[in-house]
Amino acid sequence: MKEKVQDAINRIRPNLQADGGDVALVDVTDDGVVKVKLLGACHGCPMSQMTLKMGIQKYLVKEVPGVKEVVSVS
Repeated sequence: MKEKVQDAINRIRPNLQADGGDVALVDVTDDGVVKVKLLGACHGCPMSQMTLKMGIQKYLVKEVPGVKEVVSVS
């Protein structure tokens, strides 16, 4: 599943990079939690939680069976 998650992240990465941000995959747990690190302009942005939940999480849950949640780690 980790490879499928990485492929999906690679597809949405240009959208984040267009605004000066980025995201890196840290881990995918057995229970479907995807851990990512927000980078660039996304790191510390007041809208980062919205981007994480309404953008990245929504997309990954739709595209990769088994993904239940996306969380940001430091």
